[in-house]
Amino acid sequence: MNRREMLKRTGAAALSLGVSSFPLGWAAAADAPKKRVLMYTRSADFEHDCVRRKGGKLSLAETIVTDLGRKHNFEVVCEKDGRVFLSKEFANFDGFVFETQGDLCQEKCKDGSPPMPAEGKRALLDAVAAGKGFVGCHCASDTFHSVGERHENQTRDKLDPYIAMLGGEFIKHGRQQKAWQRVADADFPGMKGVKDFELHEEWYALKNFAPDLHVILVQDTSGMQGGMYQRPNFPATWARKHEKGRVFYTSMGHREDVWENATFQQLLLGGLNWAFGRVEAELAPNLTAAAPKGSELPKPK
Repeated sequence: MNRREMLKRTGAAALSLGVSSFPLGWAAAADAPKKRVLMYTRSADFEHDCVRRKGGKLSLAETIVTDLGRKHNFEVVCEKDGRVFLSKEFANFDGFVFETQGDLCQEKCKDGSPPMPAEGKRALLDAVAAGKGFVGCHCASDTFHSVGERHENQTRDKLDPYIAMLGGEFIKHGRQQKAWQRVADADFPGMKGVKDFELHEEWYALKNFAPDLHVILVQDTSGMQGGMYQRPNFPATWARKHEKGRVFYTSMGHREDVWENATFQQLLLGGLNWAFGRVEAELAPNLTAAAPKGSELPKPK
């Protein structure tokens, strides 16, 4: 069995495991309008393996989200061409999934795709503010960085508007390692039955947290190797409202086996269903309760 066949089979097995315990009523009725979702995976400076297309086929991450759509009545359109945000088709999307990296408006790009025009970035932010859903995975926080020192938090007025919408920003990461995720909200969609868990992943150090975050998972930094993790526990997965829109982000999603992981897929589907308005959730800000010192950053050496 070659690697792609193995990924396809293990992914399918994880998928069926991950969705088997979802609450009744999550799937839309057969006659309900099908949600239309744009998954965007342009990579400016570094292309993650999970979004790299080979032989003209969709990447692993694109395939998994597309399969979730088939099983749960939403259509997924996968795109790397940034011109889609100014296309006639753009208005027909109900929400967006990003696993992107870098300045998406720059010409240079690892996958050679056309950039997102500046007007396209504004169109995206306006669409979310007007009520469309946004789901970001992993390097979606390593996208459109704010001006200022990487090792410092910026004031809200200094944030890049994309980062302000997302609710947090990537600083750097250390070596891949096992670390614990602590559950802050066991009732959020996709969290049914999920307890604190340990996972081997490329963990992001994050900053510039929006004060209204509803934290779902917390990064437990105890025992982690690397100077960027020598700080108090901080948010790793969250949800927030951006004006009329719903935003969900998880720092997980670097490794291919994480994308195949049942818990990750269950959480991702929960975030998708919530962001696109198919399920409701209590969303009280809990940043100070879930990660009281989460905004404290290590002093640079």
